Amino acid sequence: MPRFAANLSMMFTEHAFPDRFEAAAAAGFEAVEFLFPYEYPARDIAARRVGAGLEQALFNLPPGDWARGERGLAALPERKAEFRQSVRTALDYAAVIGAPRLHMMAGLADPGRSPHRAAYRDSLAFAADAAAERGVEVLIEPINGRDMPGYFLHDFDYAADLIADLGRENIKLQFDIYHRQILCGDVIRGLEDLLPIIGHVQIASVPHRNEPGLGELDDFRVLRALDDLGYQGFVGCEYRPSGATLDGLGWMSKVSRV
Repeated sequence: MPRFAANLSMMFTEHAFPDRFEAAAAAGFEAVEFLFPYEYPARDIAARRVGAGLEQALFNLPPGDWARGERGLAALPERKAEFRQSVRTALDYAAVIGAPRLHMMAGLADPGRSPHRAAYRDSLAFAADAAAERGVEVLIEPINGRDMPGYFLHDFDYAADLIADLGRENIKLQFDIYHRQILCGDVIRGLEDLLPIIGHVQIASVPHRNEPGLGELDDFRVLRALDDLGYQGFVGCEYRPSGATLDGLGWMSKVSRV
């Protein structure tokens, strides 16, 4: 049975963010993930995580100005200095919180333009080298354009080729089942082919990004395939509960029965 990490940016929003750690632990989760911790002191988040007895699966590098629509800096050549500082900030937080991996968001940019591709490649190499000094993995995640129009990284093949080309052992793929199904389907074959470079998996039902089991994909078959493939990492529950978070957690008890 997979090990699940509650995404505290989407789940348990009935509580203030600092209180979601204890709520996730009480609901049976072993770990948590979230988007951005930077509005809170790292030591406060670490205390909440440790106090709840949870592992930290991952969080994201600073994305730029999220409220104004920015979705990362890595593919933006004019933001190189800001991006590099964001890497240092994220690694400092990771050291205190206890996060073994960080997701590097690409940003809104045209992947067909060479300046953006070059910037993204340079950013990933820089982040990986800086993270390696701290024993941290850097993840990249293809995201579908329906949820995030204009996002630079929306191609699993490109992501896999770039990981191979850079050759850093600490660069991994974040395989989001929801985004994979929308972008190109073929989810189980994708997991089979890409497992050697996958560092983290996330799940939500398609098309509404709610609890697993509510959409077009047989999420339980996919989770069983992950077990069969020998995936050892966490599965991040990056979904929007269709109602109260606890009311929608019945799907977890079904996983062990399929």
